Amino acid sequence: MTRIHQSGAAAPDGGQRHSPQPADRPTHTEPLRRRTLGAAGPLVSEIGLGCMGMTGFYGQPDDAESIRTLHRALDLGCNFWDTSDAYGPRTNEQLLARVLATHREQVFVATKFGITIDPTTLRRSVNCSAQNARQSCEASLRRLGVGHIDLYYPHRVDPAIPIEETIGAMAELVNEGKVRYLGLSEPGAETIRRAHALHAITAVQIEYSLWTRDVEREILPLLRELGISLVAYAPLGHGFLTGRYRDPHALQATDFRRSQPRFADENLDHNLRLVDEIESLAADNDITPAQLALAWVLQQGDDLVPIPGTKRLKYLEENLAATRIHIGRDELARISNTVRKPAGDRYDPAGMRAVGI
Repeated sequence: MTRIHQSGAAAPDGGQRHSPQPADRPTHTEPLRRRTLGAAGPLVSEIGLGCMGMTGFYGQPDDAESIRTLHRALDLGCNFWDTSDAYGPRTNEQLLARVLATHREQVFVATKFGITIDPTTLRRSVNCSAQNARQSCEASLRRLGVGHIDLYYPHRVDPAIPIEETIGAMAELVNEGKVRYLGLSEPGAETIRRAHALHAITAVQIEYSLWTRDVEREILPLLRELGISLVAYAPLGHGFLTGRYRDPHALQATDFRRSQPRFADENLDHNLRLVDEIESLAADNDITPAQLALAWVLQQGDDLVPIPGTKRLKYLEENLAATRIHIGRDELARISNTVRKPAGDRYDPAGMRAVGI
């Protein structure tokens, strides 16, 4: 008997299952509930919106569709939007500004600084100095067209700069009213402790999904000890867990996933078997693989907020419908045990050196 139910709908009757098609998959129709960031921080939608793919990284941008998606997110109460000055670069913040110009009070805006990406080689460098924190904040405020940033992160921890220097500069921005809350992205445990001792850290952003659970060993218990929320990016495994990307060679040449180990030929067969398991579990319950993967993350705790990324309205609605899916305790354990460790690191060697610092 299934133990996955959709709120507002009759429980499945245990009969023959099928994989939901676009016309019959669950869609979101109710306003999203809210979750609190940090020990006593702001209320944000229980699922946020990762905006990175709207300006590259995942193939050709489509500004018109992205704007429609942003407006639909507001209609459905998805008010937690995540961007960065590195996305585009810079053009992602400018895209969001087109909606923020008339809807600023409806959106909780998170952005990041510190990463520079060479547009030709795609090589990254990190600069989280006090000077760059201030200059980057001022530039993001101008691009977003806002008076303050709601949640500000260093995009990666700078190994050359003490975290106290970075957080100290960001705390000054809070005191000046230019930033409301501080976060960290992909830090190590010791960095979290040091940063939080200097200024309250409201959220830590780390990749977390059915196939990326490293955070469970040390980071998530620490966040709960300190009263810091986890913002789970890539909860769909950069789209892989949706089952829509079975042939990475079909991705556009500019798609960053083509260079990532889990999409590589030597790891593909193993990882596709994980997707097969997710598809089977989802089909048993008349939901999509994406909805199952998101519902699993949502039920790991109310102190987690996943921010799946999309630039398409139909996938936004599909993702938000995961909030209406409840997974029973036994089924939750079965899903966790069925989807085993993937083959390959989540980033290339350079990317892996930049996390957990």
